[in-house]
Amino acid sequence: MVIPPTSPMLLTRNLLYTGITRAKKLLIIIGNDNVVKFMINNVDSKKRNTGLEYKLKNM
Repeated sequence: MVIPPTSPMLLTRNLLYTGITRAKKLLIIIGNDNVVKFMINNVDSKKRNTGLEYKLKNM
């Protein structure tokens, strides 16, 4: 899993958790230790307005 230094909005604990739990046999995290630590401590999650629910209901 490559974790580049990017916008703090994208560096969330949820994203890190998803990467870890989807690994089947092996996980190698490539990134700066400080960025990974930031992700672990960043519990801020924003509501995503994707329109997915609307699209599914109107299929």
